[in-house]
Amino acid sequence: MNEREGPCPRRWRAAAGAIAGYLLAMSAVHAATPPLPLRDGIPTLAPLLEKITPAVVNVSVATTAPQRHNPLFRDPFFRRFFDLPDDAPARPRQSAGSGVIVDADRGFVLSNHHVVARADSVMVTLKDSRRFEAEILGSDPGTDIALLRIEADGLTALPIGDSDALQVGDFVIAIGNPFGLGQTVTSGIVSALGRSGINVEGYEDFIQTDASINPGNSGGALVSLHGELVGINTAIIGPSGGNVGIGFAVPVNIATAVMRQLAEHGEMQRGKIGVMIQDLTPDLAEALDLDVERGALVSRVESGSPAEAAGLQAGDVIVAVNGSEVEGSRDLRNAIGMVRVGEAVEIDVQRERIRIRLDVRIGGAETGAPSGAVEAPPALRGAMLRDLAQGDPAYGRIEGVFAAEVEPGSPAARNGIRPGDVIVAVNRRRVRNAEELEKAFALAGEVLALNIVRGNGQLFIVIR
Repeated sequence: MNEREGPCPRRWRAAAGAIAGYLLAMSAVHAATPPLPLRDGIPTLAPLLEKITPAVVNVSVATTAPQRHNPLFRDPFFRRFFDLPDDAPARPRQSAGSGVIVDADRGFVLSNHHVVARADSVMVTLKDSRRFEAEILGSDPGTDIALLRIEADGLTALPIGDSDALQVGDFVIAIGNPFGLGQTVTSGIVSALGRSGINVEGYEDFIQTDASINPGNSGGALVSLHGELVGINTAIIGPSGGNVGIGFAVPVNIATAVMRQLAEHGEMQRGKIGVMIQDLTPDLAEALDLDVERGALVSRVESGSPAEAAGLQAGDVIVAVNGSEVEGSRDLRNAIGMVRVGEAVEIDVQRERIRIRLDVRIGGAETGAPSGAVEAPPALRGAMLRDLAQGDPAYGRIEGVFAAEVEPGSPAARNGIRPGDVIVAVNRRRVRNAEELEKAFALAGEVLALNIVRGNGQLFIVIR
């Protein structure tokens, strides 16, 4: 080493190298992200927002709710004494949410199911203050997506992006109508992808963001810095419903798949392929001598189902649908649930140590009803109830009737039935199989008290 150089210049060279590496990394980031325009030398989102905010609308919903009365008001003598009317008028209610124009020519507006559910009328207000009555073309509680239509000229639609291309750390903008204040813009990043467990009844694959989302933002837009719609804001987690930096949006790829069916059929027609599945764990993979550690393990193939016709077998591991990886049963359920009945999908299967590709045509909801299935009463519609079979988690451990599947948003789901539940008694009457359950349903009155085994615990569910 040069004696005059000393140790400091070497440290300077190392620091300069680190700075150069950082600048190189930042240039790579900037190459993938559109540069923001400058105003007075400072980056600004204003030009981008000027283009996209006209596509985000306020949604005002009018509903009516029956009056709630003191029990004395139902007494005929009390009503005559005070000269009360027999029927109290319903109270009008107003609520506010948000929506996104996605097709200017047809006047299509995406919003949330929970925003327009039970609506008597819906009014859409544009950024330029024009107001239009909206028609609800359809609504899907499973994904919390609703499709509205307005008849108006000069609409601005938001370009549709690709939510599958999102990565954690991408910058996003949330636009909506929080607390009914009017159009509001917040910004943040994608905090997580593929979130679930927010709505146990739904087809969940949420985008999580720290962009502020508050009540009234529901149905609003989550937008990338390219000015493209990547999600429909739908839920928040926070005390008293306020924002704490944890908000959720339905990926736009799911929202547009639902939109196409709502526009065509007025409802979401979900199909099935007729398999019982569970998550593949590393322990299961080792026990079955498989060289994959993730996927949806097929525990049962229903007789006469599309899965059987395509050649699927119990023990197969579904690892991809139409080229998209399947991490577990939730991914498979979401992927199949978004495909129209009658369409074909390519399913990649790991069978022992061989990977094969099968073409499976999606069947209707009635496809593959197993032997030993129960015809459920109206309060339990949407649940596939059948005898326990080998491969079911509770098989050999208890006797009862297995809830193999529960359709999201169905009466069964709303009444608290979950996939994997085992019904062991109805109104204190022990049931060991599907035949006994049907008899118990026939003898039951208007109230069902179900004794259910869920995991390692038991609970009662009362259904009126």
